[in-house]
Amino acid sequence: MRAAVLVVLACAMLAGCNTVAGVGEDITGVAMWAQRGIGGGY
Repeated sequence: MRAAVLVVLACAMLAGCNTVAGVGEDITGVAMWAQRGIGGGY
């Protein structure tokens, strides 16, 4: 069940970004957002 949820999320993410580069940009954005949330960004 867990694997099926991960596959669905991965497909939704790829469909929303349209490209592998877009996925990388989204991951970078989430990482920067998390870093600011924990006080690591300047």
